Amino acid sequence: MENTPQSQNPIRGSFITFEGTEGAGKSTQIAYVQHFLEAHGIEVVTTREPGGTALGESVRELLLTKEMSQMTELLLMFAARAEHLQKVILPALVAGKWVLCDRFTESSYAYQGYARGLPLDDIETLETLVQGDLRPDCTFWFNLPVVEGMKRVQSRGKKDRFEAENIQFFEQVAAGFAALAKMRPEQFYIIDAMQSIDQVTSEILRKIESLPAYQQRSC
Repeated sequence: MENTPQSQNPIRGSFITFEGTEGAGKSTQIAYVQHFLEAHGIEVVTTREPGGTALGESVRELLLTKEMSQMTELLLMFAARAEHLQKVILPALVAGKWVLCDRFTESSYAYQGYARGLPLDDIETLETLVQGDLRPDCTFWFNLPVVEGMKRVQSRGKKDRFEAENIQFFEQVAAGFAALAKMRPEQFYIIDAMQSIDQVTSEILRKIESLPAYQQRSC
């Protein structure tokens, strides 16, 4: 059995995750952050969940297109995450690279826990089993009114299985992220996603510049 605890592999890079309901603008901002960091000499790996590996992308296709039980959905998420950690995230961090990830375990809490109603204790057990003590150094939560997010998704065309959920589902997802942000204030940074793209970018980059890993990069 492979070991994942953070203590066994000193992590020199920084692990940054981006969370939010549908249509919040995460992907756009990840690209801006990647460009900023690389311009300052920092090696960056951008990735996503579910996905990030060949196996993870196959699981992603199942999750987005096939009907399944709630527990199956949760276990598939963590199966893909285990592969993602071992093949992409942990090797990059140990090599001193920054990892920018579009969604991580906080989405499992919000979607499968708060919205689907699965026990949070079960998710916490899987989190510890798969991740050891690894947690994101910073999580940007793009806080966007659900109605606005759904409008943005409508303009994309065909919806996947999650995007097709109703407004009540996404209200519960948003409530889940809000609860997590309150429980983990040292990890979460809340972004008002109703701001302009430039305003959001500026706010994120200010936070990035304040992170110890960024300030110590030349030490």
